[in-house]
Amino acid sequence: MKVLIADDDKIIDAAFSAVFKKRGWQVTVAYDTMQALMLAKQQPIPDVILLDLKMPGGTGEMALERLKASTLTSAIPVIIVSGTEDPEAPKRVEDLGAVGFVKKPVDAEALALSVEKFLARKQGG
Repeated sequence: MKVLIADDDKIIDAAFSAVFKKRGWQVTVAYDTMQALMLAKQQPIPDVILLDLKMPGGTGEMALERLKASTLTSAIPVIIVSGTEDPEAPKRVEDLGAVGFVKKPVDAEALALSVEKFLARKQGG
């Protein structure tokens, strides 16, 4: 499985990457919004994108809108992983096409299990 982590917090990136790589996943990390958009289009495209809402170069919501508007990336499941205190954020990103919203801090092992379950359901249905 190929996962794109789009988060400017290098500690979170390292924790997620370590857990995901132990599972045999191919991990790519983007540290800003523009890099995330570029890496999402590289072949093979990611099986899932974990996207923070607050990064340099634009908001996660803007990145999500662009990902869903592109024929290359519109089918990639995007899970928002954010520490935002905005109570409206989960609904907004769902309306924009995110398949999930996970509040930071998050346990990387639990997140990996959730991603695996989601992708298994998607492939099975």
